[in-house]
Amino acid sequence: MPESGFTRLLRGRRVLVVAGAGGVGKTTVAAALGLAAAARGLRVLCLTIDPAKRLSDRLGVDGKAADHAVDPATFAAEGLILKGEFSVTMLDTKRTFDDLVRRHASSPEAAARILSNEFYEYVSTQLAGTQAYMAMEKVRSVLEDGRYDLIVLDTPPTSDALDFLDAPARLIETLDSAALRWLSEAFARSGRLSLNLMARGMALVLRAIARLTGRRFLERLAEFVTEVNELFGGFRERAERVARAFRGPDFAYVLVATKASEALDEARFFAERLERLGMRADALIVNRARVDPGEPPAEDTLEAFLVARGVPHDDTLAARVLVAQGEEAAAFAYEQGVLRTELSREGALAAGRIPLSIEIPAFAESVHDVAALVAVCRHLL
Repeated sequence: MPESGFTRLLRGRRVLVVAGAGGVGKTTVAAALGLAAAARGLRVLCLTIDPAKRLSDRLGVDGKAADHAVDPATFAAEGLILKGEFSVTMLDTKRTFDDLVRRHASSPEAAARILSNEFYEYVSTQLAGTQAYMAMEKVRSVLEDGRYDLIVLDTPPTSDALDFLDAPARLIETLDSAALRWLSEAFARSGRLSLNLMARGMALVLRAIARLTGRRFLERLAEFVTEVNELFGGFRERAERVARAFRGPDFAYVLVATKASEALDEARFFAERLERLGMRADALIVNRARVDPGEPPAEDTLEAFLVARGVPHDDTLAARVLVAQGEEAAAFAYEQGVLRTELSREGALAAGRIPLSIEIPAFAESVHDVAALVAVCRHLL
């Protein structure tokens, strides 16, 4: 295959971080990027959050958190030969957090106490930043084991652009807040919660909370915080190390958008956020782009075409086809105008600021099977 812009993007990279607004086909693009890299001969792991169900079923990874190597014959049947390997895994936030606790707790007994605490259930599944942090942890662990040449990360859905870059610090700040430290100290001295040992103002607050929730609630919270305190130092160090890695030269950032103004606005916001963090977007992939339908034929030419091919039709079909073609041409022109306007604006998404730009055409149906995924892959190659 001749070298493409996508191939140049891969040079020297270990991780492609795929980010974009919701509903732009980000997960599909991430899978296609991974498949394209595998076609080039790389061992690829695509770490995804929520793949389209029919596509994940076809790939055999529905609901599976373990890395799953997809049989190359799956793609060979659609005419794509993989020179490398293509594996897919779905992020299991709680399982990743559980593994961290087991590895870094002071003893198996301490790990068991943390894992059985009801507050841990909330922290490991619902606390803001947990999913993003665990996605970063999964990437770090895969990088260290060396089985894969490339990891493609389909970033977690988030209300804030590239929120996952700050997730480790926010998670540690939440778990290691002053209030929780005071609560832990009051519990640790005697093995029971003693509000008499706390600062008067904090004790008054906690007594008020205890009247609403019951003292047992506070004791279980204090027990959890005390147990997990021993992990804070290691978590903080790991969070800083992971955050530094995501800002390193091995990582490339791929923004996915459509030609809708809202999606492009969000892509610009993502690009600007990267620049504020001292990084840049390496590629912009415009997904579901309409194709220029070209100049319409004369109605009698189209009528002759339909007759020559034996297409059953009435006297109005040719005219209706031309109306539809005109509507498609107008929609294409409108989308091109939106894209030109966005790229002409000052800022991180301006023309020339992002090294690589790729358009993936819209398909008649959503990408939900292997054949459609291979078609997207071919456009990247």
